Amino acid sequence: MTQLVIAFAGFGKSANRYHLPYLKQRSQIKVKMVYDHRFRHYHKQQDDLRADGVELTTDFTAVLEDPEIQMVSITTPAATHYNLAKQVLLHGKNVLVEKPFCETSEQAAELLKLAKETGLIAMPFQNRRFDSDYLALKQVLEVGYVGEPLTLESHMDHFRPSDQFVNSEPINGQFYGLGIHTIDQIVALFGQPKHVFYDVRAQQNQGTLDDYYETQLFYSKLKAVVTSSPLVAYTYPSFVLNGTRGSFIKYGIDQQENDLKAGIMPGQSNFGIDTPSAFGHLKYLNSNGDWIEKDLPTPQGDYGRVYDAMYAAIIDKQSKLVTDQQLLTDIKILEAGVSESGPHVSSF
Repeated sequence: MTQLVIAFAGFGKSANRYHLPYLKQRSQIKVKMVYDHRFRHYHKQQDDLRADGVELTTDFTAVLEDPEIQMVSITTPAATHYNLAKQVLLHGKNVLVEKPFCETSEQAAELLKLAKETGLIAMPFQNRRFDSDYLALKQVLEVGYVGEPLTLESHMDHFRPSDQFVNSEPINGQFYGLGIHTIDQIVALFGQPKHVFYDVRAQQNQGTLDDYYETQLFYSKLKAVVTSSPLVAYTYPSFVLNGTRGSFIKYGIDQQENDLKAGIMPGQSNFGIDTPSAFGHLKYLNSNGDWIEKDLPTPQGDYGRVYDAMYAAIIDKQSKLVTDQQLLTDIKILEAGVSESGPHVSSF
């Protein structure tokens, strides 16, 4: 099997939690080099990488000029994504960029155009397309259990009280940082909405940086409500779907992150497996007009499938997991959400 040789730009929590552990299970992808402007943390992980023959460098030029490296994964802070991705493409390498891909749709279009002109792949790391609760929702829609979807609620809430005071650019806020994931999930299922209502604000932060958002995406008949708050003590369902023939409700987020925090790695027994008590519940009318109620076993999530998709696009010349149109739609929705303060509606 042809091997894809890659490098990382960034060595923080994202690289060490959501990227590198999954690549240990993928022999078709070789990590050759990791760049960070200063390696301050994750000392054990540094030692493990060196033991595996991975070179660590504080010089980004070393990554750009290495002829063997075919792709760079960018996991640095969001405000650096556009500039670093552009450098990678200009040096003839494919690029996978942590969310958010960049700040504006103009920047995104420029990077996609540059990639197309040079025959390269540029794609965002939308790993939550492989959250187990989202895969369960996707399965319900594909089978058609609830008929035509009419309303969908998506929650990704926390209870994290804070008295912080932060003034910063929107790209560093919760809407760009987490909203990009939850909005992308809706766009991947239903495409570009006709209208979007926004409520993006600082709920507990005493400064200007947003930590709360609610967006309502309007399609022909469907309305999808996507929200996240830092001050929710009682757990909402992660998804509630209502359609013309029934409903689906799912409590509990994907278990991959909890397992990774506990030191349980991809490939180990029961990694990321949902407990039966957290299975989604269906109630729907079957073709005979009978009400059916049943629990739906949760599919196993796997963030590493984003890398499988990049390998397929670069080596096997297959279509990208996240299309250019989906990426541009995602960024336009984010952009419009912070274009003015206070509740407002944008049309697309």
